[in-house]
Amino acid sequence: MVDEARPSKVKVLFLCTHNSCRSQMAEGWTHKLKSDVVEAHSAGTETRKVDPYVIKVMMEDGVNIYNYKSKHVDTMVDQEFDYVITVCDDAREVCPVFPKATKLLHVRFDDPSAMAEDARSEKESLQNYRRIRDEIRAFIEELPEALEPHPVTQSQD
Repeated sequence: MVDEARPSKVKVLFLCTHNSCRSQMAEGWTHKLKSDVVEAHSAGTETRKVDPYVIKVMMEDGVNIYNYKSKHVDTMVDQEFDYVITVCDDAREVCPVFPKATKLLHVRFDDPSAMAEDARSEKESLQNYRRIRDEIRAFIEELPEALEPHPVTQSQD
């Protein structure tokens, strides 16, 4: 029997350039914190191996994304999402068109892998990853309510 009083989950795609860092963190946090109300997926406009520092800092907070794989957004465009959330500026610029009902939202997070290039030590690199991990967690904790105030429906030109 279907419980009609219980609304269906909000289906979200987190989109980043490589699907190796920020979008993986967002998907992992959503599975951990909001799996009862949000169905999370992630993809990239390109693919790359999931960043080992991301796996490490997520595991520090009890979120195991060790088996996550980078997926290309082209494998997702036929799926229906309530929201596509771009988490980096590059992905926002090249985000493909999704079905008309999909709302596009941009929530920018700094790229910890880029910041790590200037780090003087692994400890300093990990601090950057932890900061972004915590910022993404704070955003995910506000879902799905955080989606409603500022959604932008993409044009279908």
